[in-house]
Amino acid sequence: MSTTSKPDRAALIIGASRGLGLVLANELARRGWRVIATTRRSGGELQASADAWNGRLTVESLEMTSPEQLAALRERLERQEGCRLDLLFVNAAIDRGNLPIHEVSTDMFAEVMTTNALSPLRALEALRGLVAPGGTVAVMSSDQGSISRNTEGGYELYKASKAALNQLMRSYATRHADDGQTKLLIDPGHNQTQLGGPDAPLIPQESIPAVVDVLEAQTGAPGLQFLDRHGETVPW
Repeated sequence: MSTTSKPDRAALIIGASRGLGLVLANELARRGWRVIATTRRSGGELQASADAWNGRLTVESLEMTSPEQLAALRERLERQEGCRLDLLFVNAAIDRGNLPIHEVSTDMFAEVMTTNALSPLRALEALRGLVAPGGTVAVMSSDQGSISRNTEGGYELYKASKAALNQLMRSYATRHADDGQTKLLIDPGHNQTQLGGPDAPLIPQESIPAVVDVLEAQTGAPGLQFLDRHGETVPW
């Protein structure tokens, strides 16, 4: 594989074993970024990509829902000489089907909310100290989390989890308003992934390069923004 520019930029991608996260890790590496990507299980497509990039893409093990593993990852990265990130991107979400909320079990509700809303913010808090001044912290969201756009039925728990994620990110941005870091919620569109399904209108290989364009264009921007893959504002 070839590279294009600025090999000194560094990114940490949380959740890159497949789908959007995997394509994101590869796209950043293609553009010359040094990428650290996490996965819950060793091997697979992510490791194959790391082998192909000859050191530009490295793999770390992480179960994002575990505070202990987040702390251990931070400690491992802190021990790496010169590990300062220009981008921390959290990409993780699960969906447990299209049930009306009254049919969702308490355990299912807790699982989805923990994975989609609580754990991404725990990851940001655990790892934000590795991000350089002027760097970016970003989370993969969805227009499914837009309350004002919720005019069609279905997937109530998933929508609620993404709305909760967006709200928690607003709280995070308020608490860290003076840290000089760019903060982004990204809606990549409806993609053909395990989560999005085979009939989605987009494929990650087309949408993720546009997402990276947005990430690069927003470097240094103040405050928190909720943007789609075209850089347009998504309504809350």
